[in-house]
Amino acid sequence: MSIDSPSVSRRALLKRTAVGFGSLALASILADEAAAAKNPLAPKSPHMAPRAKRVIFLLMSGGPSQVDTFDPKPLLTRDHGKPLPFAKPRVQFNATKNLLKSPWKFRQYGESGLWVSELFPHLAERVDDLCMVHSVHGTNPAHGGAMMKLHTGSDNFIRPSIGSWVSYGLGSENANLPAFVTICPTLAFGGVNNWSSAFLPAAHNGTAIGDASVPADKARVKFIQNSKLPPAIQRLQLDRLKAMNQQHLARTGVDASLEARIESFELAFRMQTEMPKVEEIGGESAATLRMYGMDDPVTANFGRMCLLARRFAEAGVRFIQITHNDDKVQWDQHANLKRDHEKNAREVDLPIAGLLRDLKQRGLLEDTLIWWGGEFGRTPTAETADGRDHNPEGFTMWLAGGGVKGGYRYGSTDDYGYYAAEDKVHIHDFHATMLHALGLDHERLTYRHAGREFRLTDIAGNVVDELFA
Repeated sequence: MSIDSPSVSRRALLKRTAVGFGSLALASILADEAAAAKNPLAPKSPHMAPRAKRVIFLLMSGGPSQVDTFDPKPLLTRDHGKPLPFAKPRVQFNATKNLLKSPWKFRQYGESGLWVSELFPHLAERVDDLCMVHSVHGTNPAHGGAMMKLHTGSDNFIRPSIGSWVSYGLGSENANLPAFVTICPTLAFGGVNNWSSAFLPAAHNGTAIGDASVPADKARVKFIQNSKLPPAIQRLQLDRLKAMNQQHLARTGVDASLEARIESFELAFRMQTEMPKVEEIGGESAATLRMYGMDDPVTANFGRMCLLARRFAEAGVRFIQITHNDDKVQWDQHANLKRDHEKNAREVDLPIAGLLRDLKQRGLLEDTLIWWGGEFGRTPTAETADGRDHNPEGFTMWLAGGGVKGGYRYGSTDDYGYYAAEDKVHIHDFHATMLHALGLDHERLTYRHAGREFRLTDIAGNVVDELFA
């Protein structure tokens, strides 16, 4: 009988072929298998001691400019208006012209002396918590492909999102909430595929709370409430449906997709009670609301998302994504760079600083990994008089908490900020490093599908050990 046969579970196979296994290791494996068979979101043991328990991903949709935010380039200022003194990439999204200096000044902040532009005065106060990675690079200059690569590790095939991989690898710390939520995600640039579980069990799919076209205070999980049936009748329906499905499983044997579907129904029922508790922020103090910018209409929308992220982290959700994207401007400044980057930065600067401060004072930053970035950066050359094109060749992301070094700078782009040049970090490397922080070995976190083993990092990826304290 083959390993792929649906009538033999992996747990049963391990039992039959366990000769030579260490009994303690086998017991741990079988315990995880048993829990996963009953509940795919049950907490699972990581591969190694984790530094972080959860991730909060702050997605700046559209591609913020590295040379205008955290990666100052004096030669770019000096040579403004001159041609780039080396070749541009063979494949570009649009044609660009000469060098374009940053409209903003940079200063060094904190004990670490990390550089931050005028765009982020509040975040500049938190630089000693930040781990800047200035040498990130990808492969795709188009929003759709780059966004898919950022989320799934692939820019041309539908594969599971990183949040789904984290859910699959670790499960949830709260049986009444999903392991992966995404708050106000954009429906463009890959849309639902960016939070899809793809071929992983359905229980690991991201749960969307609203979308980018909905204000955060109106964003809710769709169909979270059943207005027609009271909970007791819903429970009766689910119990009968579960009994029918279990009778079917008794005849057919193991069916992971059906078992995951049963559990998804159960989770949806439990979420009716638990989810509104997390979303209700009325009990937060006035000082906390001000910390997130909830008293200012400019920052209130993203501030609410950041506050919700903290509340979901406290509630035991493993992967929380929030997206800055008003479905109009984004960070995609092919023109109007100064006007629109300033608008975007004003909306997110104070809330992100507030999130970092709040997590730290609550003791949550130690085991929460914060990830900030977009799908790519921008060119140091001008596409228009006041705009930059897409640039996946070299850009900045930063991390905080979760065991990474605070006030640390890693890697660099070239003298003008076009290409990753020193200690280059590919998106696969970034993913491998994030999984490592969670105690997951990216080469062991695999799932068999279509006759082969798949993983988030495909056949690449190296952990950047230098980022960890």
